[in-house]
Amino acid sequence: MGGAKKLSSMDASFLYLETPEMPMHVGSMAIFRLPEDYKGNFFEDFKAMIASRLHIAPILKARLEKAPLDIDHPSWVEDDQFDIDRHIFRGSLPAPHDRATLERIVGWMHAKLLNRARPLWEFYVFEGMKDNEIGLYSKMHHACIDGGAGAALTNMIYDVTPVPREVEPPMARAQVGNEPRDIAANLIDSYQQLWRQPFDGSKAAKGIDLPRSGKSDLGSILFDNAMFQIENAVKFVGSVPAMLKSVSEVVGKISDPKSRDSIASMMSPSTILNKSISSERSFAGTSISLSQAKAVAKQSGGKLNDVVLAVSSGVVRRYLLERGALPAKSMTAAVPISLREEGNTDANNQVFGMICSIATNIEDPKARLEAIIAQSTKSKEMSHPLRALMPQVSNVSMLGAPILVQILALLYSRSSLSDVLPPAANITVSNVPGPRQTLYAAGAELLHIFPVSISTHGLALNITVQSYRDQLDFGFIAGANIIPHVQVLCDMLPEEFAALEAAYAPPASSAQSAAS
Repeated sequence: MGGAKKLSSMDASFLYLETPEMPMHVGSMAIFRLPEDYKGNFFEDFKAMIASRLHIAPILKARLEKAPLDIDHPSWVEDDQFDIDRHIFRGSLPAPHDRATLERIVGWMHAKLLNRARPLWEFYVFEGMKDNEIGLYSKMHHACIDGGAGAALTNMIYDVTPVPREVEPPMARAQVGNEPRDIAANLIDSYQQLWRQPFDGSKAAKGIDLPRSGKSDLGSILFDNAMFQIENAVKFVGSVPAMLKSVSEVVGKISDPKSRDSIASMMSPSTILNKSISSERSFAGTSISLSQAKAVAKQSGGKLNDVVLAVSSGVVRRYLLERGALPAKSMTAAVPISLREEGNTDANNQVFGMICSIATNIEDPKARLEAIIAQSTKSKEMSHPLRALMPQVSNVSMLGAPILVQILALLYSRSSLSDVLPPAANITVSNVPGPRQTLYAAGAELLHIFPVSISTHGLALNITVQSYRDQLDFGFIAGANIIPHVQVLCDMLPEEFAALEAAYAPPASSAQSAAS
């Protein structure tokens, strides 16, 4: 990568919120199958392939450099001591060498913090599984990637044929001038550029690029922060009309009596899932058919995301019902929404979220899905005006904020406040679109890519799904002190989906009469 690149406030927040009980990395448990006639060393072949492609994703060779006294957000800088053997490891899978054993190990490993002295990612290759399968557990800190960028990274690193493609070696990089004279010249250019640009609220917010020293001493950080604040002020002025429109829309919706029911439905009841979590994790994965899920979505008049919410709701409802712990009021889900435009593969976080009622108070699967469709439509309407504010909020920078946020995060974690505060949501449900074509790595066919996401205090259960080929791969992760064996929920999911499909199937009598 070029010079130092400072983290946005949103990216940096994942660092500040991290505590020993609450790691902030995301990952996946991928399952590959080797060809029957494979004679190579998959671990070495895979490592060599990744090593030859690191320049495709520069974030993989970037480490964090903290600001003096933590007065400002840290920056990404190229790790001059990068060693791939510190990032790709050969995992050991005990008997019976099956997926259930791998899931238990992945849950245990996902609870371990990444080393901040090095680039924030690790791969573990598990060979010797049944049916010629290979397990690949990967994790990367959320400060450098979100689900949308993760899918882009998957496309960059993997191949679409069993024979790995040739990747062009990295180009020689020109040195960026960071001397005082260069900075002064760039500053004058930027100043002229600013006054050549008339502010026009009818167009997208314009910005300017001011020079940076790129250095880590205190004076340079203060200078760079001043440049950043000027840039933000210019962007802010250009965004004022859109922001005012968003605020007025939000106020209008809140004051509208019709919207009060929608707001009430977003209030979350307290449940046994909304407590402080330990530093251990429980993980499991399962799959259902993507085309069948889309067919149910079409029949119900909803979207694929509504079907994902409905089966997740059914699983959680049944789990709590069996324990006599289902609340009378409908539970809610925090649903992340990507703000990433198509084709944008930047390794950063471009995400927003909404709270949606998941109708756990409704027993009938069909009626539950219809209620979710109605509620998710209302939730989108309520949250839509706020989306325009997110780009401004995500880049707010205050000198001294990092150390303060880290102290507050640690206090929240240690005080068990999430045990007594009303939950913002009851579970997290995230749907990440993935590639439809078959992918390969070092000649092995990718069969599944189960997401391994984040559990937090107060939101112990996270259900994340990624589509791949014609399947939806669900990854369930939970604080092990809240749900010791999340496999129990995972096993319910195909059954819940079958019940939902059956609810939309034509009646047997009419189907028989039509056939005759």
